[in-house]
Amino acid sequence: LNSHLVFSVSQHALGGVVEVNEGAESVLMPCIYSGVIPEDNPFLLWTRSDLSPNSVHLRRENGDDLKNQNQRFRGRTSMNPDALDTGNFSLTLRKPEQDDGGNYSCSISDGVKERTVKQIHLKVKVGQQEVEVTEGSGSVVLPCRTSADLPEGTSVEWTRSEPRSMFIHVFPNTSKHFAQQDRLYRDRTEMSKDFLRTGDVSLTLMYPTHRDDGRYVCTVYRDQDVLRDTVVLKYIKAPLVKVDSGVKFVLLPCRTRVYLPGGARVEWRDGENRTVHVYQKGSDDPEEQNLTSRTRTRMNNDPLKTGDLSLTLKHPKPGDSGIYTCRVRKRVVLVMKRVHLQVKGQ
Repeated sequence: LNSHLVFSVSQHALGGVVEVNEGAESVLMPCIYSGVIPEDNPFLLWTRSDLSPNSVHLRRENGDDLKNQNQRFRGRTSMNPDALDTGNFSLTLRKPEQDDGGNYSCSISDGVKERTVKQIHLKVKVGQQEVEVTEGSGSVVLPCRTSADLPEGTSVEWTRSEPRSMFIHVFPNTSKHFAQQDRLYRDRTEMSKDFLRTGDVSLTLMYPTHRDDGRYVCTVYRDQDVLRDTVVLKYIKAPLVKVDSGVKFVLLPCRTRVYLPGGARVEWRDGENRTVHVYQKGSDDPEEQNLTSRTRTRMNNDPLKTGDLSLTLKHPKPGDSGIYTCRVRKRVVLVMKRVHLQVKGQ
């Protein structure tokens, strides 16, 4: 993410970076004023000097005055109706596009003198990260990283806007913030405690379900900067295999085109995380398998060469129902797939 920017237009006009992903619903460019409001005909002005006309939004005491607004912002900008009373001159820009990136100035004027309150560098990022998680996973990491050695006052928000506006995780997690957290995510989220040093503000979400599918926004408030990233979580249901308990065997499919090096370890685990089958060093390893499955499972020959890691389970029973995980690792996990087995009783 971008480094901190300070603009030297005025000693009062501290600059900041605001980041947003293209395709977001809106972006807020903050501008808070604590000085004196002119008595005669005060108005607020947001401008972008590289455009002609340079007016982004103008607000007077009796409302918006957008007759000189640059056409590219038509219908996409708004300010609080009570901005001149509260000193909150922040601007909301809807549906930010890549061409909206640039330097924006927030000013107050009485028509004679103009004072720059804030300068904002808006960065609109193209693309978004996508993360897939399969049914039955114990957790999933939503990635978000910024610069290392963050200042002590840094705060982080993870939010969603659909199906409704929700706080997923907030740091610092005060009692007020805890109350804001949506119940759906209570006790299911955590961030690294060392994120101020590393800049890694990724969120771990435990026990993901289909309700967690969708878009997440990671926002980092660092000094004057508002840094934002979007992560889309795709929840994938495990393929379903249905059989009757009277059949002689059932095949749990797991195939990959990923190159699998010799010496990699293949393991199948059930929904209770018990080892059902292990293949390593060129052969099955029944010593590591659960006693109940030791003589009931087998894999095809040379699975690492063929990429067919499917498992045959003999004489399936209703108690075998559940989500099975096929995992290949050699120092790191190379392949991980899941399959949902349903065995109907006689």
